[in-house]
Amino acid sequence: MDDSTFFIIGANGQLGTALRQQYPRARFADRIELDIADPTSVQNFDWSGITTILNAAAYTNVDGAETADGRVASWQINAEAVANLAAICRQKDITLVHISSDYVFDGTIEGPHTEDEPFSPLSVYGQSKAAGDLLAATVPKHYILRTTWVIGEGKNFVGIMLGLAEKHIEPTVVADQIGRLTFTSELVRAIDHLLRSNAAYGTYNVTNDGPLVSWADIARRVFSVAGYTNLTVTDTTTAEYFAGKEGIAPRPLNSNMSLAKLHATGFQSRDWQDDLERYIAHYTAN
Repeated sequence: MDDSTFFIIGANGQLGTALRQQYPRARFADRIELDIADPTSVQNFDWSGITTILNAAAYTNVDGAETADGRVASWQINAEAVANLAAICRQKDITLVHISSDYVFDGTIEGPHTEDEPFSPLSVYGQSKAAGDLLAATVPKHYILRTTWVIGEGKNFVGIMLGLAEKHIEPTVVADQIGRLTFTSELVRAIDHLLRSNAAYGTYNVTNDGPLVSWADIARRVFSVAGYTNLTVTDTTTAEYFAGKEGIAPRPLNSNMSLAKLHATGFQSRDWQDDLERYIAHYTAN
């Protein structure tokens, strides 16, 4: 597989950084060279020699998307930009790898979300991501990866908890949102597997494997692995945590994603607990 024919969108984000490490010869561009929200910019860009677009760009400020400016930005990046990329992929016979989210569902079902579950987004962010999925699916050669609770290089929940631990701050964390962490290393492994194995095009849920837990459980695990066993994490509900705060987007409480379809391709998912230990070891070493 020739990664010099790959093009990474959102190359400076958490996932984009991991993709550049995996595919060092892949191309990417800054916004001055390529504005994916501008159809003219996308159409005029030189796509010669590109066989695969890896779209790791997204507006991910869930609460910010509820504001006037955020609504516009969320739809521009999560939907309109995907429409522009999908159009060029159809014209140039390019494979599109697109990253989606559990927020396309309302999280009210019992049991795991499957790839064919109808959309039911609760928030502006979720609605814009669902629209992006529909647009990405118009590309004949597409992989849509639906993921949850992403952890990579940059600001994220694990890093925030480690920062609190270092200051000996004992946090209150929501305990009624259930799911699994997804490390960017795991997302990249799944992308590489799907491309190398020529897996059937379509939508795949991609998270780490392992026990289903809450954010509060993860915070406790972070403290334990990092050696701060004397610190306490207090449970709260999502409703209690955001009570009295304005502009808060509704969150799905069930983010359990079925991995059966991905595993049927021969992929073996890593346990999030193992990747968390590796992540913390790397964090503390630096």
